[in-house]
Amino acid sequence: MMAFSTKTFAIAAVLGAFAAPAVAQTAATPWELNPDTGYAYDKEGKTFSYKMGTSNAGELLKGAKKVPKGTLFFIGQNGQLYMRSGPYLEGDGKFKFGSNQ
Repeated sequence: MMAFSTKTFAIAAVLGAFAAPAVAQTAATPWELNPDTGYAYDKEGKTFSYKMGTSNAGELLKGAKKVPKGTLFFIGQNGQLYMRSGPYLEGDGKFKFGSNQ
């Protein structure tokens, strides 16, 4: 099995969240990430999920990094996946980069 970093895992999970059409200023919903499942974003920009086992968990964690809390993932207009650390909510809890509707 290919080794995936936690960053790659989180990025792939985000792709699933952005695959559905965006609705202006809807309530945020938590991701549903499942134990023993790996999520990947490949070189062509496709997403995959893999059923994982525990026999090689140590190898999987080598080189993996925790995704910092407060990280936002998004797809740019060019179709590229991006991540941004830092504030993404207004003081009232609304998404800072949402539409003004």
